[in-house]
Amino acid sequence: MPTSQDMTDLGPGLLDALQHQVAVFARRAEQTRLGGVGQVRNSMDRAAYLLLNRLDQEGPMGVKALAAGMGIDSSTVTRQVAPLVDTGLVKRTSHPEDGRAVVLQLSPRGQARLDEVRASRRELMRQITEGWSPEEREAFCTLLTRFNGALSARQAGQPPAEAEAPEAGPEPPPVS
Repeated sequence: MPTSQDMTDLGPGLLDALQHQVAVFARRAEQTRLGGVGQVRNSMDRAAYLLLNRLDQEGPMGVKALAAGMGIDSSTVTRQVAPLVDTGLVKRTSHPEDGRAVVLQLSPRGQARLDEVRASRRELMRQITEGWSPEEREAFCTLLTRFNGALSARQAGQPPAEAEAPEAGPEPPPVS
């Protein structure tokens, strides 16, 4: 793991440029919401997308497990899930092993909606990186995943070297 001394060896100019580009990225991502293209553009907020995506990737789970996996508290998940249940994108079901417990599950309508939003966002990423080589896309994805993992680890009080990005999506396909 790099020490503070190693980081200063990079020079303040590079670190200033990095923090500036991260700030610009955060602003632009929020302004555009990176929501996709066409009619689906900006049709699903970030919290809903991340919740639906996690349920799709990991299957049915309780609020506590969902909150822990996303690095947020249970009350926030409960508040964010409520409109998804109300609109039929997520359903509450009994836990298969403990009927007293409730698990959240992506509904067929939620799966279809998530697939639609993913396709739109995938097309946006294709357009934004159109002039990039497959290797550049893969390198950017790898570094951004690593960066998000380090941020997540910092928030959790872990050393960044042990980080895994809780919001990471599927692994990027190999470049051929």
